[in-house]
Amino acid sequence: MLSRLSVSRRALLGAAAASAWPIARAQTPAPRLVTVGGGITEVVYALGAQAQLVGTDTTSLYPPAALSTPKVGYMRQLSAEGLLSLRPDAVVAAGDAGPPVVLDQLRSAGVAVSLIPASHDWAEVQHKLRAVGQATGRVDAARALMARLDAQWDATQARVRAFSGKPPRVLFVLAHSGSPTVSGEATAAHAMISLAGAHNALSGFKGYRPMTAEAMAAAAPDVILTSSQSIEAMGGTAVFWQRPELALTPAWQARASGRSLVTIDALALLGFGPRLPAVVGELHDRLVRA
Repeated sequence: MLSRLSVSRRALLGAAAASAWPIARAQTPAPRLVTVGGGITEVVYALGAQAQLVGTDTTSLYPPAALSTPKVGYMRQLSAEGLLSLRPDAVVAAGDAGPPVVLDQLRSAGVAVSLIPASHDWAEVQHKLRAVGQATGRVDAARALMARLDAQWDATQARVRAFSGKPPRVLFVLAHSGSPTVSGEATAAHAMISLAGAHNALSGFKGYRPMTAEAMAAAAPDVILTSSQSIEAMGGTAVFWQRPELALTPAWQARASGRSLVTIDALALLGFGPRLPAVVGELHDRLVRA
């Protein structure tokens, strides 16, 4: 039988060992996240939180790594079964994601759902940063990223305000599928044109309308703005300029200069993600300072 002294000595040695080696504790797994909206997905990658991303929607095309993530479908046609099969802790989605009954089913299953309304301004990007930071448990990283992007945004807007020339009249054309449409007010395209220091050539209506000869003649744009995907869907730049409606515009008359048609990737242009300061700066240079 051990003596009381040896028992006490063992107890002391055990206490010393415990103080030298921290007791292992089970770590809480990082939250699993699904994003619905290309700009929101970009924020996840900008924060370095992509390891927590278990699913994205079909508009999440950037960065290229987002293409290989499990897809939950189009943002307005989500399925509760498909989403829940990914076992997310949180879903951060654009404000028009749905249908609403699916979002209610997610909430009932204990999934935290955050919806980001489309305000088409810098505040929308800030809202996405805060929501993703909260959902991923990276609040401090999101705050630091926001400070850097805020500084970039302020610098870009200072450049736009410094321009003293005549703003061009710009018409946005969307033609990813079907007949081309043109953008009026209360759209992401209208906001981007304004943020870049130019004027939307169409006003008096909200949303999109078909591109007609009457609309082209009334708009009289100096520059046509469109997405690179639209040009590809329409068969290339040469085919685009062959559309008879465009022949009624100053932009068509100046097409030989190469400056009256500006194309930018659709998600970069309309996604309102962390690339917004850089994209607005590029758009300003190509529209206003051409």
